[in-house]
Amino acid sequence: MRKLVSIVVIGAAAALVFATLSAARPAAAHFRLSTTLNAGQEIPKQAVKNAAGHGTFTGTLVGTKLTWKLTWAKLTGGAGAAHIHLGAKGVSGNVIVPLCTPCGAAATGSKSGTSKIPASLLKTIQKHGTYVNVHTAKNPNGEIRGQLVAKSG
Repeated sequence: MRKLVSIVVIGAAAALVFATLSAARPAAAHFRLSTTLNAGQEIPKQAVKNAAGHGTFTGTLVGTKLTWKLTWAKLTGGAGAAHIHLGAKGVSGNVIVPLCTPCGAAATGSKSGTSKIPASLLKTIQKHGTYVNVHTAKNPNGEIRGQLVAKSG
């Protein structure tokens, strides 16, 4: 009988330890990302002026997995590429996440997908230190841009 009680007590203790360790693991961070893209935010300024171009970017970031949707309209041509760049508002920066290359041959379109975000950049994204821009043949440095805003949940 003592052996049976010992086994039950050890089993219960093991289950309690497992439950405690499982609960102690932090849940993956969950953020909604969004921005409105336009020509006025583009740095450096457009080579070929086009104030009509605009777009949106929305995404859900869970841990380091980003599920996103990008739209664009009234560009000077097809969207040759789109990226998430490192850089504060008004500052040009390096590409950190390629979104699509090419994105679409039309001046108006959309694209969606998933991307992996480097864990080292999660805090930078949360602090508005990244932006999305869409490049065209006439504006290879970028035609429209929007600073990413991250909200919990």
